Amino acid sequence: MTKSTKKTKDVQHEKEQNSPDSDARADSDGQFEVESKKSVPESGDSPEGPDSPDDQEPSEDAHEMMTPGQMLGELATSRAEVEKLKDGYLRAKAEAENIQRRSQNEIASIRKYAVEGFARELLSVADSLDQAAKVRIDDSGAETVSRMKEGLELTLRQLETVFDKFGISPVEADAGVHFNPDVHQAISMVDSEEVESGAIVSVMQKGFTLKDRLLRPAMVVIAN
Repeated sequence: MTKSTKKTKDVQHEKEQNSPDSDARADSDGQFEVESKKSVPESGDSPEGPDSPDDQEPSEDAHEMMTPGQMLGELATSRAEVEKLKDGYLRAKAEAENIQRRSQNEIASIRKYAVEGFARELLSVADSLDQAAKVRIDDSGAETVSRMKEGLELTLRQLETVFDKFGISPVEADAGVHFNPDVHQAISMVDSEEVESGAIVSVMQKGFTLKDRLLRPAMVVIAN
């Protein structure tokens, strides 16, 4: 091949590369490749896209609307549940109030009768003093015996004052008082013309109450 022939071929090849038709074919081929890549869907995507009608929520036509009768039934059920809850609340409230009231009564009772045991022990002391004060002493007796009697009576009055302070009261059991089994204890029955049948003739031992609670019944003799 001569140098002139080789030169001629090189010139033709260079013209073909620089010609507009060659660029057009190159652009066309490149665009085809891009479009072909875009047309291929990615893995996991539906050909119809994320807004496919199959992926949408069911329309309202798929759900039946509630009829007026069904609405009234639902309303009646709700009202019944509300009434049930209200009734339970009222019952619980009443029970809580009852518990509180009982607790308050128990506390008041404990405070009210706190000295019951102590008062019961003092009754024997009161009995002894009372019996000593009832002993009759001849006026011609010694002066020492008279002063002893005065001391016993003073002590007995002081004890009665303490009893009054703490609500300890003697049970009414005078002669002629009608027998009351709640506060009296009959130890015997005798014939009597001075009192009516069933009334108290005499008292063998005094009875006492603490506030409104019986500490000890009065032991009495009643008439037939």
